[in-house]
Amino acid sequence: MLSFLRPVSLALLAAPLLAWAAPPEAATEHVQARLVSSQAAVAPGQRFTVALEQNIKAHWHTYWLNPGDSGQATTIDWTGAQAGPIQWPTPSVQAIGPLVNYGYEGRPALLVELTVPADAKPGGRFQPGAEVRWLVCKDVCIPEQVSLGLDLPVAAEPKAGPDAAQIDEWRRAIPRPAPFAVQLKAAPQGVRLSGPVAGVTKAYFFADTWGAVAHSAPQALKAEGDGWALDLPAGDEPVKPGQPLSGVVVLTTAAGEQAWTVSAPMPEGAGKGPGPADLSAPAAAPAATTAPAAKSDLGLLPALALALVGGLILNLMPCVFPVLSIKALALVKQGDHKAEGLAYTAGVLLSFAALAGVLLALRAGGQQVGWGFQFHSPVFVLVVAYLLFLVGLNLSGLFDVGGSFTGIGSGLAAKQGLAGSFFTGVLAAVVATPCTAPFMGAALAFALAQPAVVMLAVFLALGLGLALPFLVLAFWPAAQRWLPRPGAWMDTFKQALAFPMYAAVVWLLWVLAQQAGPDGVALALGGLVVMAFGLWWRNASGASAVGTTAAVAGVVLALGLSTAIKPVDAATPAAAASHEAYSAERLAELRAQNKPVFVNMTASWCISCLVNERVALSRPEVKDAFAKAGIAYLKGDWTREDPAITAVLKAHGRSGVPLYLFYAPGAAEAQVLPQILTPGLVIEAIASTPAPRSSP
Repeated sequence: MLSFLRPVSLALLAAPLLAWAAPPEAATEHVQARLVSSQAAVAPGQRFTVALEQNIKAHWHTYWLNPGDSGQATTIDWTGAQAGPIQWPTPSVQAIGPLVNYGYEGRPALLVELTVPADAKPGGRFQPGAEVRWLVCKDVCIPEQVSLGLDLPVAAEPKAGPDAAQIDEWRRAIPRPAPFAVQLKAAPQGVRLSGPVAGVTKAYFFADTWGAVAHSAPQALKAEGDGWALDLPAGDEPVKPGQPLSGVVVLTTAAGEQAWTVSAPMPEGAGKGPGPADLSAPAAAPAATTAPAAKSDLGLLPALALALVGGLILNLMPCVFPVLSIKALALVKQGDHKAEGLAYTAGVLLSFAALAGVLLALRAGGQQVGWGFQFHSPVFVLVVAYLLFLVGLNLSGLFDVGGSFTGIGSGLAAKQGLAGSFFTGVLAAVVATPCTAPFMGAALAFALAQPAVVMLAVFLALGLGLALPFLVLAFWPAAQRWLPRPGAWMDTFKQALAFPMYAAVVWLLWVLAQQAGPDGVALALGGLVVMAFGLWWRNASGASAVGTTAAVAGVVLALGLSTAIKPVDAATPAAAASHEAYSAERLAELRAQNKPVFVNMTASWCISCLVNERVALSRPEVKDAFAKAGIAYLKGDWTREDPAITAVLKAHGRSGVPLYLFYAPGAAEAQVLPQILTPGLVIEAIASTPAPRSSP
């Protein structure tokens, strides 16, 4: 039953993920992870320590609380227990070209304090679960995640476990609060951090927030009185006067190396210094992928207007138009469309409200999400493909949802018609999410950074724009006169409308191939065959109870197969010669070489992205312009969830793809291109780039 409910909840966009028992150990291609408990048995209300141990593949690394110039910190989402914050061991400095990151190699252990529920019963089991996500990097960065869990007996008295001594050893790697006070004062490039420890021969400060100090700038150690002082150049987001600068300071003396957590308020006059970007002049590294979001000064009324216009334009997008053809058929059949128009609008608006609710819940949980986020899930993609396949079979005449109600009465028939309009609105909203129309980007970026009420208002304005054309036709009799008269042609027209549905299914299966590989597509096709066979059996049996049961069983079995779909690592695209995969490190390397760079953030499920690549970026004149200007072309694939790309989108005021960035040589900021491209727009954007010089 759970395997059926999970994809259905994804399709409705509003149900939480269901929990399942998870093992204490799991492995990805690059990291082996396990949960280690200090207790063999726990007592009700007890607080105890759990460690997440990561065994990282040689030459790869994960990231600290503040990952530095690029990267993403490891996160742990707990279920079934109250959890404290992660206790991080001291990180190491990882220099990659002009960037400096903070992270771990080898076998780090992150500690967390868990609290057993006070109402836990002795004799029962304590089974907390953990969804762990990390970014592991070498020459490339790969987001990975595992599901882990513990299964501990609940007893009247706790009992220490065999790993208690190991956890005590890991705890000694966690920096402790400094037994001395530190001070901050203004310095030429930022601030000076000082303390009273004598004989310090080496020191380094890890700020625990991004941008508080310049990660890649040298930290000059000086003697100050009987103690030490570190000059820290200010970063891109320096701490404001009166706010604390906190982090970990590592001091080396004759007694050895010791790490301490320290904090001190930022004094007045400690402004932003030149930092590393100024020191490395025109080829400065770009903003890190974890940079804060670009702030939008767009007001509520302009955002609502842009959302309404963007929703209107969504009706013309190829991912929405096949669904609207269903309503076109309904308009031809019906005489008075007001009730259908209201039902359709209600379906659209409630779906957009549900989507906003899911986004708010994920945002409250610390997730970085954007427009079309649900299409990151191959299960969701397959459920939508099944739904459109059923719609196509219905239009082809294989089954009729409302046929069994014939003769019950006109009231029930009318109710069935309203339900059809309502769920057509739901379907239109679902398939609209992989598309991004002009004007939507600014409105959605504004909405995702606002309180819940404002965000909901913008999403409802977007939904109203999507529903508006049909709503106008339903309430404006003059517009209805343009519709054709009913006739025998309607049955042929109805069957013809099935083919856009089938085409949409083919597109979704192509998206699934990018996410889950050949095995995923084979399972999906098997589900379609099972679904079609169940409906055929229903018709062959004369819509008997047994046949109807078989049809329902076929749909349920197909949905059950969808839960077996698993994401796979992205394959190297066949046309990789024309572009490179995006990474913050590669972008920084190219900019350090003073090369022009074009960045394309895209996804296989984004129709707008695919159209732009076909009509603009793949055109010979654009390729020729790239080659003449020596432009490096980087492509970031957001088909599956990628926190690094999500952060880049957020940093540029976008909530979803497409995003097109052009970095001219020596430019401090990227030029953001429109979401709908033409060859002329792209060529004009890069026109000022000088041709590369030939080698002598």
